Amino acid sequence: MGVALGVIGALVIIALLLAASAVRILREYERGVLFRLGRLIALKGPGLRFLIPVIDQMVRVDLRTVTLNVPPQEVITKDNITVRVTAVAYFRVIDPDKAITEVENFLVATSQIAQTTLRSVLGKAELDSLLAERERLNQELQTIIDEQTEPWGIKVSTVEVKDVELPPDMQRAIARQAEAERERRAKIISAEGEFQAAQKLSDAADIISQNPATLQLRYLQTLLEMGVNQNTTIVFPLPIELMTAFTKITGGAETYRPPPKPPKPPADPPAVTPIPPADEPSPADVPPPADVEPPPDPAAGRPTV
Repeated sequence: MGVALGVIGALVIIALLLAASAVRILREYERGVLFRLGRLIALKGPGLRFLIPVIDQMVRVDLRTVTLNVPPQEVITKDNITVRVTAVAYFRVIDPDKAITEVENFLVATSQIAQTTLRSVLGKAELDSLLAERERLNQELQTIIDEQTEPWGIKVSTVEVKDVELPPDMQRAIARQAEAERERRAKIISAEGEFQAAQKLSDAADIISQNPATLQLRYLQTLLEMGVNQNTTIVFPLPIELMTAFTKITGGAETYRPPPKPPKPPADPPAVTPIPPADEPSPADVPPPADVEPPPDPAAGRPTV
């Protein structure tokens, strides 16, 4: 009797375990991929689900958006600059059947695809484009990764480049470039201000030249501004017209001019010695003509004593 009770108890325990293994509860954001004897049967939704023990097997799939941190990647840009780039990708499973049957582990596969695409796309861009055209590169990354993961039932919604680490030498070079650009803009703005001020001063001079009394009023206004600070020095401007009238009354002062220097005597021309041509022979060297007889020798006709 005791043995029978033990067997019955064991059977009850086994039945309870089998009944417990046959019951599954799926949450709202989960889906169950059901396999019966190894074959894909159906997709189970959220709620209480019953399975045939030992025969049925169910794999849970989370439909929530997954945040995938792409590990830092060493990227060589198009202009041969090495940078260290980190990124983040957001994706979700839209087809649980394909996510289970088409790829072994869709999380690892998506991570590897994201790393490879990140190095490939950023390696085709220059450093300036990588820093300035971040949105265009993010869109290109998202499009390429989404096309590659679509057969797995994965939808990549967003890919963002988080950080771009530059070498210290390149950081200093970019800082010098930015400083030079700011100095250039400051000089241009200063030059434009000087040009506009010169134009306004020219217009003011044209207006003042129409009425000489305006200049006197400007003198008085300048004296008033200088006297506000309680200065002990009094500056009184002297009009140019008064100096002209004073010069006419006194007859003007002759300007001292140094006496002119006497002209230098002309230098004697150098003596020129005529040089005979080198190819002209002297008269003594010219031989007599053949048809001319030589003159008689006076000593030949004298008698010998």
